[in-house]
Amino acid sequence: MPIHATHHPKRKGGLAGALALLAAFGASAALAAPPGTVPFGVYDPGGDFSTDPDVTIEHLFLPWEDVYLPSLQDADAYAQARGRVLMITIEPWTWSRSERNTPEYLQRGIAAGEYDENMRAICQIIATLKSSVSVRWGHEMEDKSSQFIWTHWDPATYISAYKRMIDVCRAEAPGIRTVWSPLGDEGMEQYYPGDDYVDLVGISVFGYQPWEKAILGKERGYLEVMAPKYERAAQFGKPVIVAELGYSGTQDYVDAWEKEVRVERPEFGSLVGVAYFDQKEVYPWPDGFGLPDWRVNERVLPAQ
Repeated sequence: MPIHATHHPKRKGGLAGALALLAAFGASAALAAPPGTVPFGVYDPGGDFSTDPDVTIEHLFLPWEDVYLPSLQDADAYAQARGRVLMITIEPWTWSRSERNTPEYLQRGIAAGEYDENMRAICQIIATLKSSVSVRWGHEMEDKSSQFIWTHWDPATYISAYKRMIDVCRAEAPGIRTVWSPLGDEGMEQYYPGDDYVDLVGISVFGYQPWEKAILGKERGYLEVMAPKYERAAQFGKPVIVAELGYSGTQDYVDAWEKEVRVERPEFGSLVGVAYFDQKEVYPWPDGFGLPDWRVNERVLPAQ
């Protein structure tokens, strides 16, 4: 999942917008979190889970340019009122279409210290928040799809950038926890910045039935997708969180995932939470499968 005052091509809507809608129209009926005991979080720009007492993690997304930082105070109040902690994903770009959004521009700027103030300004606000905060910077860095301008860099370049940004943030907000959050794919270990810079390891777990049936020749359940990603994440000896979770397909497919995602299992002994991504994709799924809609009211597809 965002906190901002302007349109964003990647994460439409946002917490500020959700708060305004809820104030204007009243909270929608609570949508129950999946059954189970694994702590559950949401990126929820539409407010679908605004009254759900099972949600303990409020996930936010924001860019570090062109962002309305006072909205973080609103997010803090929203989380505090619901007994939730905050996980804040900081995306190192602008959500406006801009010549600044290139990997080369970003790499040069970070190395030269030109973005230190962007990170510093965000973390100065974080330091004033009442909620417990985990910071997730530059996520899914091993991704090869070019969805983000900070992914698929030379690992040494990424690690240097990550460490610099975490150092800047900790200097302002020493109480944060850091979430180093790859997709969970093979090769992610090359981007590991070291134990001193990681409090939790995040991974992304998604299931999209139409793509699986057409491209893989069979459906995949949560455990099949989760197990190899978890194994790669757990190798570092840190707590593991599914920082982004989504699934879409027929009712039977969704129900099968729903029954599994919060079940505690000994083989996932380091898992400390899962956070649902309650939003529609804006970056195309591979192989021409369009934009999956992970929103809880839209994710069930007609049976074929």
